[in-house]
This record gives sequence, C-alpha cells and structure tokens, in this order.
Amino acid sequence: MGHRIVFYERDVPYYAKHRDFTSVDFCRLVLYRDWTAIRASALADARGSDVVINASFCPEGAKIVEDVLALAGPLRVFYDLDTPVTLDKLEKSECEYLRRDQIVGFDLYLSWCGGKILQALQSQWLAKSARPLYGCVDPEVHSRIEVPERHPCRMSYMGTHSDDRAKKVKSLLLEPARKYPGDQFVLAGSQYPHDWDWPQNLCRFEHVSPHHHSALYSASKFTLNLTRDMMARDGYCPSGRLFEAAACGTPIISDWFEGLSHFFEPDEEILVAQETGDVLRHFDVSEGELKRVAKRARQRTLTENTGQQRARELVRYLEDAAAKRPVAIAEVA
Repeated sequence: MGHRIVFYERDVPYYAKHRDFTSVDFCRLVLYRDWTAIRASALADARGSDVVINASFCPEGAKIVEDVLALAGPLRVFYDLDTPVTLDKLEKSECEYLRRDQIVGFDLYLSWCGGKILQALQSQWLAKSARPLYGCVDPEVHSRIEVPERHPCRMSYMGTHSDDRAKKVKSLLLEPARKYPGDQFVLAGSQYPHDWDWPQNLCRFEHVSPHHHSALYSASKFTLNLTRDMMARDGYCPSGRLFEAAACGTPIISDWFEGLSHFFEPDEEILVAQETGDVLRHFDVSEGELKRVAKRARQRTLTENTGQQRARELVRYLEDAAAKRPVAIAEVA
C-alpha cells in the first residue's frame, strides 16, 4: 500500500531458535539484544515516522513505551495480541510491557480480541479509542496443496501447551485418538508434559514452521482449534490459525467462544465441539458435507480475513485516530 515500515524485534532465545526469517522485503527488520544499545537509533526512526506501534509481550516494553509516549510527533498506537492476559497482568501489577497509566497516552489501542473488551478498554482503562485488529491469513502462503496419501491424518491440532487448554486437548484430541486407534492424529506444539498418557497413534512435533502449515492442514481430514479460557471468557478471539486452516480448505472443529459466529457460521462454515462425543459425531459427517463446510469457510476467509483486508482496516483506524488528535499535538507533528 506504499507505506515504509521499520520493525524492531528483541532477539530472544526462543524466537531465535524458531525464527521464520532474518530479512524480508516488506520492511526493514532490526533484531536487537539490548534496548539501551539501539535506543537512540530506534527513537530517531520513531521520531521521523507518522505512526509508532508498540506491541504486547515486548521485553522491557513499559520502558520502551515511556520513551515513545514522550515523542510529540508520531501517532502513538498500542497493539495487544492477548488483551485479556494484559488486563489481568495489569490488575495484578505484573505486566512488564505496559503500565496502567500509559494506556491513556496512546491515540489508539488495537486489540486482537473484540467484543465487550473494547468497551472495557475505553470505560475502565481510559483508552482514547479501542478497535479490533484480528488475525489474518496470506492466501499466497496458505492454500491447499497436494500431499502424499500414505500418511493420512484424521485430525491435527497446532498449539503450545497451556494449563487452561489442557483439559480440552485431552477431551477433544487425545480421547478421539483413542477411539480411532487405526488412524493417525497429530499434535504440533511445545512444552507439553512428558507424563501425560499419550495415545500410540498420536504423532507429536515440537514445532511446525509457517511454510509447512499448509502441508499439515492439507494432510488433515479435520483440524482442531482450541481457545485459552481467559480469551474465551471475553470472546471475539479468533486464532490466526483458524484462518490459515480455512484458507487451506480443511474442515475445522473448534471449541465455542462468544463471537465465533462473527467469523464463521456454526455447522455451515465451522464445526463446534465441547466434549469428546461432539468430535466423534463430526467424524461421521459425510465427505460431501465436509467439503461444502470447508469451501464456505474458505470463501468467507478470503473475503473478510486476509492480510490485505487487515491492512486496509489498520490504515482506516490510523486515519480516524489522527483526525481526532488535539490540534496542538498535530501541529507539532
């Protein structure tokens, strides 16, 4: 869309191990080890920009936010990829990447989650403007591909272990795997306990790189989506992998959260499961109906939830926030 972007990312060990790329053609990527060492150049870039976006989970984030909010020129934006977690941390004074008093300093608060949490951000947390910027998919990266049929997968699930998803993993993935011992199931994700009773027909991967996601989805008759309890509590929290799987034309079985129907129509575009029996019932759906469900989900995703769509939404939000800035600040810019 013609905008120039500089992206500063802390080079932390976990992401260094699983980094997808070290250079890209759509932005200038700066990997750094210590904020102090690059602070002057980063703030120079920020000062000369139209917009500066701080993001959640950034190491030393609150310190960086303090530096950015001191700049009078650029539009100041916070993008929260896990808003319920952030607000919970702020309530407990345990948030290292944002302070409660800093929220009011931003011209715009973007949230991966929508729904009622946006009203709470404005009424309780004093955000000037809170808007949703959901996950998205790049259809050039995620689409259905031909995969060998010698290793068919009945259902896959991609997600890192978390305590509040553990019960769902066991009931919606492990139990169905035990019910179908002759079929292969796949779990892709790290940090799972070694002492779980793992089914023999469950294949596990610590990490699947993004350029292999399409292969995993395309090899799966179904893929599973599970939502953390804290996210589901507030709703309107679609995982970006929902859109990835849909773009690959794979039928999705998902747990329920408020607002799910805002993105996919249950039974028409997505299959909903709350317990093991629901998953097993979906396994009995005819091939023809599964193809129709997957096709409808793919069409809706490519219409409403691509990166191009999100880029247009973001620019519209930024223009709206800029128009609402006090004149005195706008003149300094």
